[in-house]
Amino acid sequence: MKNASVKNRISTRALLLNAVFGAALLSGVSSASAETLTVWSGYPEMAPFYEHVAQGMKAAHPDLQVKVEAIALREHEKRVALGLTGGQEGVTVIELSGSTATRYLENDLLPEAPDEIATFVKDPKNFDKFFSDTASYDDTVYGVPLFRGQGALFYNTDMFKAAGLTEPPKTMEDYSKYAEKLTQRDASGKATVSGWSLRLSGGGQGIAEKFWINLHQFGGALLVPAGDGKWKTNFANEAGRKALKQYLENIFTLKTVTPEMPADADAFERGQTAMFIRESWVIGDIAKKAPDLKYATAPLPKGSIALPTNLYVAGDDADIGWEFAKATNSPENLVWLLENVGWLPNRSGVDYSSVTIKQPAFAAFVDYPQGYEFFTLPSIGPIEEILTRVAAQLVVAFADASMAGDDAKIDAFLKKASDEVDTILDREGLAAK
Repeated sequence: MKNASVKNRISTRALLLNAVFGAALLSGVSSASAETLTVWSGYPEMAPFYEHVAQGMKAAHPDLQVKVEAIALREHEKRVALGLTGGQEGVTVIELSGSTATRYLENDLLPEAPDEIATFVKDPKNFDKFFSDTASYDDTVYGVPLFRGQGALFYNTDMFKAAGLTEPPKTMEDYSKYAEKLTQRDASGKATVSGWSLRLSGGGQGIAEKFWINLHQFGGALLVPAGDGKWKTNFANEAGRKALKQYLENIFTLKTVTPEMPADADAFERGQTAMFIRESWVIGDIAKKAPDLKYATAPLPKGSIALPTNLYVAGDDADIGWEFAKATNSPENLVWLLENVGWLPNRSGVDYSSVTIKQPAFAAFVDYPQGYEFFTLPSIGPIEEILTRVAAQLVVAFADASMAGDDAKIDAFLKKASDEVDTILDREGLAAK
């Protein structure tokens, strides 16, 4: 059975899993009380939402105790990998992207959803097939779709006005031209405010994900399906060269950004960058941390990444966990999520106009042009390893001034990185022949 207790299957295979995921993961989850629930989240900004959902369940479950443990994403992923150990009271609701959850589903480490939940998730009135598929494995539902990360451009309208720019960039070529005009410099010419905040350093796979977004605008991808469950790379080519060349041009030629400069949402909110690409949660973050900031959003030139996140439930008496997961998808809770946190709910058929009318910045995320192309991370076991390895290679490239303007060096770098990904795919039996 897919959801058989893992701790009752100690075998050679289990010992191997123990080496990969940690002995704690194999020990299972202790269940002290059906009215005690722990929520593991990788997004600290989601904590108020889960607490809001818990409060709404008090009428039906007055004694329900919900403990929300929301920590930074990479630490959350390590926590899940180490396991759902003893000391957790009740059941545990685990927030994971579909691609990350795959490694556990492949090894029967998360239980199937009950029939009622599976019916709810598979109903096309509730979720588009794209989202129900990412919450499933081998056509079996294991999770409840909740929210997605979807990229768009955020830009400082005061800085645009000062630079004589009247509209957002429409092409990737525009992005570099705009970045040059928007960069603010000191008397020595050193950039003090970046024109375009690129992800050049920081935690692991995020660097590769952000590179993939830019790569997508040029028609490339780190991975593309090759049929029969196989995959192949698609970045050691002209699209990859253009994407990496643009990074290097901004770092070393135009000098609009450096790895040492403040970056991402914090930099944007503090007026330390003029524009950057990020998900919709930034809207809520700006409202809390920089409410007077003058900014707008715009769709990307070709399309965006869409990263669906689901809720999974572990524990012997899991009914209350599944009830909680379904409650997150009530229309009232989803409208609250969009308005107060900013992540985009995955459920269809919910009226979000009360939010979008009040906050026009959401328009870029919901009113994109016809033909806008979305992509997501493949739901394959080694996806995080692949992204982490590509990110490590990119960090090296971003520090190599000799690569700027040298197409041959860029091509050689991309070939090496592509070969490394192919090696991982081949090892896992996922490489296209």
